[in-house]
Amino acid sequence: QVQLVESGGGLVQAGESLRLSCAASGSIYSINSMDWHRQAPGKQRELVATITTTGSTDYADSVKGRFTISRDGAKNAVYLQMNSLKPEDTAVYYCGMTAKPTIWRTFLTYWGQGTQVTVSS
Repeated sequence: QVQLVESGGGLVQAGESLRLSCAASGSIYSINSMDWHRQAPGKQRELVATITTTGSTDYADSVKGRFTISRDGAKNAVYLQMNSLKPEDTAVYYCGMTAKPTIWRTFLTYWGQGTQVTVSS
């Protein structure tokens, strides 16, 4: 059983910063990538940032230059540093991971339960 647990969400004012954390636990043989998605009320879930095990990163245009994704391979953890937050960043942020639970399985996608980020103007 693989679990992803996020933390670090909260209520901040526009221009402030937050750091989200996500730790994966359970049966994990190999991780391909970890990422952050978000879903605002009435909108579809969107990819915010992704990082591979080689350290390659990619960001949504809306967060480039403001958000930074990083990872700790030893802890199976991923982080999202969010600076210069805007009201439009308000959403539930989900941690995602593409990994093999065992050597014999294909890559699967796992999700955390989500953490709320609210940015007031």
